[in-house]
Amino acid sequence: MPIPEQLMTPAELSKLRPLPREFYNRDARKVAKELLGKILVRREKGHVLAGRIVEDEAYLGTDDPAAHTASGPTARNLVLFGPPGHAYVYFIYGNHYCLNVSCLPEGTAGCVLIRALEPLHGIERMVRRRGLKFDGPPTKPSELRLLTSGPGRLCQAMAITRARDNGKDVSTEGDLVIVDDGFHPKKIATTPRVGITKAAEKKRRYVISGNPFVSGKRG
Repeated sequence: MPIPEQLMTPAELSKLRPLPREFYNRDARKVAKELLGKILVRREKGHVLAGRIVEDEAYLGTDDPAAHTASGPTARNLVLFGPPGHAYVYFIYGNHYCLNVSCLPEGTAGCVLIRALEPLHGIERMVRRRGLKFDGPPTKPSELRLLTSGPGRLCQAMAITRARDNGKDVSTEGDLVIVDDGFHPKKIATTPRVGITKAAEKKRRYVISGNPFVSGKRG
C-alpha cells in the first residue's frame, strides 16, 4: 500500500471546491450516505490535512432520542437549528471532540456525525497531533488507522475543537471544508449506531464496506 501522502497532493486538493449548501439541505440519512467518499480538508498556517470520509452516522433532530436536539434548541446545540452545512462540534467524555455537519432547512434540526477518515495528506502533522510514535513514517493501515479512525481521533488529528470550529460554514471556502474528488464507494453498509444507549438499534451508521479505516465493524 503506498503512503497516503502520495495519493493526494496540495495542488490536487486546491482544485476541489466545497460541497454546496444544497447538498446538506436534505434528510440526514441521505446526506450521510452521500458524504461517504468525500474529503474533509483542514488548512492551517500553510499546511493542508485531508482525509476521506469512510464512516458516519445520521441524527434526525427532535424525533431522534439519541440526538442532541431531542429536547429542542439550547445554547449548546443551536447550530443544528440553523442553516445546513455548518459544523457542530461538541466535547464528550471530558477528553475529546466530535465533528457533525448540520442538515435540513434552517429551523429544522438534523446532522451527520463524522466517525472515521482515511488519511490522504498531512500524515506527519496528524501523527504529532495524536502524540503517536512510529519507527519511521506510518505506512500500514494498522498504523494509519490510529490517526483518524474514530470521531475523537480524527478531531485531534485535524485540530478540530469547539472553540475554533463550532458554527463554521463548511460549504464555503475556508480552513475547514468538505470537498468532492469524484470518488464513489463500490459498496456501502448500513448498521446500528455505536457508542450510544438511546435508539441504539436504529440503522443510521454508514460505512464504506471493507475499508480498513472504519472505526468499528466494517460491514
